[in-house]
Amino acid sequence: MEERRDMALSYDQLMALKNIGQAYSYTDRDVMLYAYGIGLGADPMDEKELAFVNEACFTPRPLKVVPTFASVAAWGSGPGDMQLNRVMVVDGERDITFHKPLPEAADITADSTVLGVFDKGKDKGLVIRHQTVLRNPQGEPLATLVASRFARGDGGIGGPSQGQPEPHQVPNRAPDKTIDITTRPDQALVYRLCGDRNPLHSDPEFAKRGGFPRPILHGMCTYGITCRGVLQTYADYDPSAFKQHAARFSSPVYPGETVTMDLWKDGNVVSFEARVKERGVTVIKSGKTVLG
Repeated sequence: MEERRDMALSYDQLMALKNIGQAYSYTDRDVMLYAYGIGLGADPMDEKELAFVNEACFTPRPLKVVPTFASVAAWGSGPGDMQLNRVMVVDGERDITFHKPLPEAADITADSTVLGVFDKGKDKGLVIRHQTVLRNPQGEPLATLVASRFARGDGGIGGPSQGQPEPHQVPNRAPDKTIDITTRPDQALVYRLCGDRNPLHSDPEFAKRGGFPRPILHGMCTYGITCRGVLQTYADYDPSAFKQHAARFSSPVYPGETVTMDLWKDGNVVSFEARVKERGVTVIKSGKTVLG
């Protein structure tokens, strides 16, 4: 399954990668598809969730945009070709800072740069942190996305091995709230239409060759589900309340499973983790939402 690729970039070349002014646009259809892809609207009579998936209401109201829609609004943007073995690349974490509520449709630009490269050694992998800033036509920042990726098939290019940011620590007391969020068996087939067409999430044969018994849910879908969990518990379904949403990926979810979120609230900070009780697996660690 290993992809052929050119000689890996050096540490200095990776650090110098940047891509400024990438142009994207999205419509209310994309906004609603994302909301439905993370499970909002499962109850067609729930007015609070319908506000994210339905613009055709008798009493006019604005369509709400899930804050983590920012993760797919400029799908495909990035600092450039890192010449990694993409089959061996897995998501490590996402951290989005929200500067302004996202409009329901917009032309936007994306500025992408590399923040850090951490070399674990030859054939031991690289951790690459990169940032994308989404801007409106006036150049004002809408959201800043920081992604961490672990390139398991690369390494030995130089650069530091230590220095990554420390993960957020969730409180050691019992959760203040625990909620169950059910996923649909076909959820990955819907979510992939938001941009990530990796067959690992849709093709049973590909999934088996990748070491999974069946297709797995996108990690970024699980990330969106955790945003949904905070929306319904501590944000009263108000997207403008979100200032930051960050999480680390620790294990995949299989479509159809129930995601159990444990949440702790301390002031304006909500800490969270997520697990699948049936398998005794934690799927999201070190979750942190800052509310305004």
